[in-house]
Amino acid sequence: MTETTTEAAPAARTTTGAPLVAEPVAGRRRLFRPVLEMLAAMVAGMLLLDPVWAVAADRLGRADLLTRPEVGALVMVLDMAIGMTVWMRHRGHPWSGVGEMVAAMLLPLPLLVVPWWVGMLDADALVLGAHLVMVPATVAAVWRRRDDHVPAGGTIRTTGPLGGLLRRRWPTLLALLMTVDLWFAPVVPDPWLLLLLPAGYLVIGAYRRQLGDRRVLAVQVAGAVGWVGLAVVAAAAAEPLATWLVAAGWLAHAAWDVVYHRLNRVVPRGYTEWCAVLDAAVGVTVLLTL
Repeated sequence: MTETTTEAAPAARTTTGAPLVAEPVAGRRRLFRPVLEMLAAMVAGMLLLDPVWAVAADRLGRADLLTRPEVGALVMVLDMAIGMTVWMRHRGHPWSGVGEMVAAMLLPLPLLVVPWWVGMLDADALVLGAHLVMVPATVAAVWRRRDDHVPAGGTIRTTGPLGGLLRRRWPTLLALLMTVDLWFAPVVPDPWLLLLLPAGYLVIGAYRRQLGDRRVLAVQVAGAVGWVGLAVVAAAAAEPLATWLVAAGWLAHAAWDVVYHRLNRVVPRGYTEWCAVLDAAVGVTVLLTL
């Protein structure tokens, strides 16, 4: 009796030798950047257009209209939709794709407004929910037209000096957009928010498996203990010492970000760049309150 063996067929590979099975994963990873870019454009639209609505309402004598939660939520969505539309057209997306994205952003709002009208949600839940629902709706719309966002070959069109600046310094620009209002209306964050600063490094570092080295882990844990202690002291201190401690905590973490940006360890460099600018802006604007 003749023994027969069946050899496994070699895995299909691309012209570069990479397994074809990796393509869906690579496609999902390439979608991460377009999603971040669009979220940044939405934040930019909200921050830049919100003062326009305020001025227009004041000129019309209806400044009180913007204080209504449902109107505020609608204005927020419209601002983000305008920012997203400008960016998508800059990227060369068709109007049909832009229309789908706008619909994905606007349609979830009635799902929250109706429960608010009948008293099932309060105003804070309405506004917060509008923010939270918009993100998965946007991601779903991007995934539906993923070929528009990531063309064949994975290259994304970026033209002109604006495109080059966004490609190189998008973390800085995103951080500046997120903190632009603090320069006009400085606030002092709750001292306990200092705990988020080291948590980012621990969570991201663990996810990226960068904390296997005991020395690296020890440094991150020591930093976390330091910011926890600073938060405890700031929460118990009287003013103006508490404000000084909060500012010091944010500025110290900006320096921490700069060090790890140069080392390119634990977390991605894009994260450290974004975090450094954001932390520095928060720390300086906290000092302005003094």
